[in-house]
Amino acid sequence: MSELQGSAQNQLRAFVERIERLEEEKAALAADIREVYSEAKSVGYDVKVLRQVIRMRKQDDHVRREHEVVLATYLHALGMAEDDVPMAAE
Repeated sequence: MSELQGSAQNQLRAFVERIERLEEEKAALAADIREVYSEAKSVGYDVKVLRQVIRMRKQDDHVRREHEVVLATYLHALGMAEDDVPMAAE
């Protein structure tokens, strides 16, 4: 195996060190995000639903609406849609 030249070796080391720093920052951000979810849970918010809302907000409006239509179609086909639920005896 051939050795890297001095400048290539320095460049490689710089890339590795940058990636390592970014990985550390990513881990710190992930810890911060977990803390925020924990705070939300402690005041009564459903974290699972909150994660779903965050995921939906990242989507393009068109994609989200399309997903909602497909979901509604599936729920209706399975008798799980709101209009499929029998009303309580009055």
